[in-house]
Amino acid sequence: MTTQEIIEEKLANGLNPLHLEVINESGNHNVPAGSESHFKVVVVSQEFEGDKLIQQHRKVNSILAHELAHDIHALAIHTYTEKQWQDHHGGEPMSPPCLGGGSAGGNR
Repeated sequence: MTTQEIIEEKLANGLNPLHLEVINESGNHNVPAGSESHFKVVVVSQEFEGDKLIQQHRKVNSILAHELAHDIHALAIHTYTEKQWQDHHGGEPMSPPCLGGGSAGGNR
């Protein structure tokens, strides 16, 4: 499993997000091709309701503590409640996070 897939799975399980994007930004840095060391995450979750931004980021950091200690060099975190996301993006609908397909019906 790649570092990106681990991040996606852990955040999906830990935050039950309405929207999740994990972007590998390693290619924008001076690292070998194929590296997985620099990421950006965008997470929309009801788990952030009532939390200050620092508390939201701490939740993400806690979920990814092992990866931050061993695999990830840099992590840009963008967290939103559903209302904040809709206010920020003009109310456009959110796509649910993709967990890699593999459903029994074969739909992806």
